[in-house]
Amino acid sequence: MANKLTRRRFVQNSAVAAASLAALPAATGTVLAGNPTGEDTSKILNYNSDMEYRRCGRTGMMVSAAALGGHWKRVDRMIGGEKVPGWMTMKIGQAAFQKNRAEVVSRCIARGINYVDACCREEILAYSRALQGRRDKMYLGYSWHIWESRFPEWRSQKKLREGLDQGMKEAGLDYVDLWRISLLVESSRHDSAEVEEAVAALEWAKKTGRARFIGFSSHDRPHLRKMIETYTDQIEVILTPYTAKTKMVTDETGLWAALQKHDVGWFGIKPFASNSVFKGDSSPDSPHFEEDNRIARLAIRYILCNPAISAPMPGMISTQQVDNVCLAVKERRELDVKERADLDRAMDRAWANLPSNYQWLKGWEYV
Repeated sequence: MANKLTRRRFVQNSAVAAASLAALPAATGTVLAGNPTGEDTSKILNYNSDMEYRRCGRTGMMVSAAALGGHWKRVDRMIGGEKVPGWMTMKIGQAAFQKNRAEVVSRCIARGINYVDACCREEILAYSRALQGRRDKMYLGYSWHIWESRFPEWRSQKKLREGLDQGMKEAGLDYVDLWRISLLVESSRHDSAEVEEAVAALEWAKKTGRARFIGFSSHDRPHLRKMIETYTDQIEVILTPYTAKTKMVTDETGLWAALQKHDVGWFGIKPFASNSVFKGDSSPDSPHFEEDNRIARLAIRYILCNPAISAPMPGMISTQQVDNVCLAVKERRELDVKERADLDRAMDRAWANLPSNYQWLKGWEYV
């Protein structure tokens, strides 16, 4: 594989990498599109002057203000082909699907997006393939969730380590940039021993060079805050829901306060509330195509008003959607009265139309 960084080389160069990351802008943690303040951008991965970059907590990674989420919901509406049950909708071995993922990744790279997150076997295999020969352009977040703590048989450190090695071997990966273990949606259902086993596995992965950085994915705000305060040295990055309904709690009881105190990176999933914010079906010939594009940009702009968010991670199924999200990053950040009203109506509709298996998103109106 071209540009392949081996695990051994990563371990040998870790001190050099840490020094390079430390040299990045840390005062504001942000390099705006166009770089009006003249920050040193030479060490930002896949830098593009049209993209904004944010410091991902104490990892020091400067990540694009919009990242590529692993999901490709509705991709069958874009390319056709044989469907499969569930949200995947497509068999990942189909040539049309692989072409679609390669094109989306290529457009992300061209637009300066430098982070992609994969949270299941199909996503890891699809994006590992799409990134062949260009791992030096994008950070890869990894979670093979069926071999992680969501399932009882995978909750020991021993099994978590086995699962990581098996998954990386199947995907042809020698290392990942972030291993974030997927906990139960209600992660407080894990007892303290299970959490400690997961933390130990993460520490092992980082020490051995399998993962550059480590963290968790959880939908349980109070428990996640407790974990951050308990494992302050280990938890470097978290993934949580964050929609255009989400607001920050402005005192020290909020999750964001713990993240800032301990300098934890924060990626937001489900920025479009599992597509419930849209009227159309994401197909190019949808009568709601233009309106849905506008609502998508409003949602991204709203989320980026929170400087604590490293990046929202929309799943994108076409190069046009990549272009639209990147346009949102460049647009005026604050929403005016009409835009705010339009987005509020769209999110009220999303809340009314949320599928039963996504009702938990409503628990993320305040962080």
